[in-house]
Amino acid sequence: MSLGVLPNHYCGCDQQSDAALLDILTAPAKPSPKAVFARRDAALDPLLIAAAAASGPNVTRNHYHHDFFPAVMLPKHEGSWDWTRFTGEDAASQNERKRLTYVSRQAPRRQRLREAPMEKGKENDPLTEPLKSADNTPHTLRKRRPSLACQSPDVKPRPKVADGVVPGPAALPPVEVKCMARTRIPTPHGPAFLHLYHNNRDNKEHLAIVIDPAQLSDNSGPITAPPIRSRTLDAVWDGETEMDRITRGAYVGRLSPTSQVASAPSTALSKPKNLDAAIPAPLIRIHSECFTGETVGSMRCDCGEQLDEAIRQISQPIIIPSSSPLEKPITIPGRGAVIYLRQEGRGIGLLSKIRAYNLQDLGHDTVTANLMLGHQADERNYEIACAMLRDLGLGGEAGTGEGVRVLTNNPDKVEALQKEGLRVVERVPMIPRSWQTRHPELVAKKSTMESSLHIVQHDEGERRAGATLIGGNAVYGDDLDKYLRTKVVRMGHILPLWMEEESV
Repeated sequence: MSLGVLPNHYCGCDQQSDAALLDILTAPAKPSPKAVFARRDAALDPLLIAAAAASGPNVTRNHYHHDFFPAVMLPKHEGSWDWTRFTGEDAASQNERKRLTYVSRQAPRRQRLREAPMEKGKENDPLTEPLKSADNTPHTLRKRRPSLACQSPDVKPRPKVADGVVPGPAALPPVEVKCMARTRIPTPHGPAFLHLYHNNRDNKEHLAIVIDPAQLSDNSGPITAPPIRSRTLDAVWDGETEMDRITRGAYVGRLSPTSQVASAPSTALSKPKNLDAAIPAPLIRIHSECFTGETVGSMRCDCGEQLDEAIRQISQPIIIPSSSPLEKPITIPGRGAVIYLRQEGRGIGLLSKIRAYNLQDLGHDTVTANLMLGHQADERNYEIACAMLRDLGLGGEAGTGEGVRVLTNNPDKVEALQKEGLRVVERVPMIPRSWQTRHPELVAKKSTMESSLHIVQHDEGERRAGATLIGGNAVYGDDLDKYLRTKVVRMGHILPLWMEEESV
């Protein structure tokens, strides 16, 4: 009882048993020659043993810690070894607990990439501490939940509107492209040169498929068109040898074990002089990547067919009529380029494109599906494409490059190219091959060039060579007709709706 144990805690215990237990634990050790281990009772705290012995069925050992000696859990505290010196803690001296607030890292992907650029190359890398000190945060809870954008300290506030004008995004530097490599590739439609470009706007590797077979021949005919070459590729880079330049494709003629001639920078920088007016402008196609249509052979779109048809039409020989009726027409190799941009799904990416396909199966068209996913109907831009064409000497101002004829049914694309400074002299339509077989007479009326009259007439099952999985064949199906009809009705593409004529 002298230890401060309450009587009601002690009365329910057997006093004789407790006394016998204390006597055993505190009795002096008896000498025994056979003893191997020393007694351990000397190291036990007598107060703890007394409290345990005095505890009743309603008292636990936690009562001892909390009610009797709170400082016993701190061995260095003087109250742990002498309870008479325990004075407790002053409530006023306790430091206020530091309050923490959660800083959310959740935000739309575009906002996270714009406001917090990734340094380690991964989108999910931690950019900020999830818990930050908020000593000045009021203790009262907010009644209104703040938005995720307001919780992040890195998000800048929305600019204020001044005189009804909202400040636009920060001005981007001018687009710069550089051709990193060039090589010859044989295609089913003839030889071509594949150019790989890097730029200062994105980390994608855009391509240019240049068709200019005249570069492989040393024979100069009566009419010679200027070569289509890259200025940045033919330039001399710092610290490289002649073999380095040849390895990355800066050569002239046909590369072989016996022909290894590096190109000169003047070859690419020279302006076209005395260009024959009879030579038509080069034919080009701005083509966006389509994995499903080109690689898998999907018939939801005609992208694979368009890519092959563009290379085929550009590769067609050019017939130049003679000035004299007695002379034969002159034929020169076809020339032009396909700019292959890595803009999958009209710029929304392959993931969103696949999701849009599922929405189309539910009854929506391509435009509505993109809008439902939070994208625009068409998010592509053509700044990089125009920069690549100018690097190839195409589409520049008069005197600095040739004008171009664009293979497209989309008038908005032509307008976008012209806004970027590209000199477009003609729009050449691309009529789907399946539609050409339905109304060949209408194709003849609407076509603006003889080489575009490519009527697909072959037996079923016959495989025609081409640049994609579809090859030289045509794409058929109800999905394709819906896709093309949406292009005409909702996106303004210039194509006749022959499906409606047949259904009447």
